[in-house]
Amino acid sequence: MNCFQLIFSPTGGTERVAKALTETWPEVQTIDLSAQNFTAPAIPFSADDLVLIAMPAFEAMAPQPALDRLALLQGSGARCALAAVYGNRAVDNTLAQMEDYARNAGFQPIATVSAVAAHSLLPEFAVGRPDDADCQQLAVFGKQILEKFTSGSDTCPPIPGEHNCKAKRAGLIPTVNANCISCGLCARECPVGAISYDNFTVTDPSKCITCMRCVSRCPVHARSVDAAIVARVTDFLRARCSDRKENELLL
Repeated sequence: MNCFQLIFSPTGGTERVAKALTETWPEVQTIDLSAQNFTAPAIPFSADDLVLIAMPAFEAMAPQPALDRLALLQGSGARCALAAVYGNRAVDNTLAQMEDYARNAGFQPIATVSAVAAHSLLPEFAVGRPDDADCQQLAVFGKQILEKFTSGSDTCPPIPGEHNCKAKRAGLIPTVNANCISCGLCARECPVGAISYDNFTVTDPSKCITCMRCVSRCPVHARSVDAAIVARVTDFLRARCSDRKENELLL
């Protein structure tokens, strides 16, 4: 038996959820789906392996680059848990998309987790999550998933959401202010290579997925999205996103 976690986590929230979920799993190997120059690792997955596939929810869907990278792998019947991480609004169709791509890649879903992490675009929502209580609960979820795996079960719970959704283009593209010191960190860290290495103020809108990694990692806070639009969206969603949502496990 080998354990793996496949993670797409531009700003770290999904990674923290995945770490908590796999806390009780033995010798977990990590595959970073958010690496800019991702290539499928030569890992011979097998039906004896347990895999966590963790992705964030972006505008009701899983990030298309994350799904495309998952599609490059060969699951070979490995059983998996799907974890969708959202910013306290809703998972929507994320898990359904992840199920489609996981199955097509040869993985067998046996569990799903919906987990909350700080909203990457709207910082007012889910501040500090996953918090200590979340991590304790997620660790219990992970133990239950491991127990189901070791029992030999390969059943899959009904997974909510719409299948075969069409990918959406990013709505907000980060811009650069005068604080920029041209260190190039944003270009190197962008999961999809949307930022020009020749001019760090240029972002390709056809590639950008508004994952906010460049904004969160800039050492001089030189990158941001339109504050007025963020304020309007925050006001619009406040009624649906302010109450604390709870993590959920389906086995």
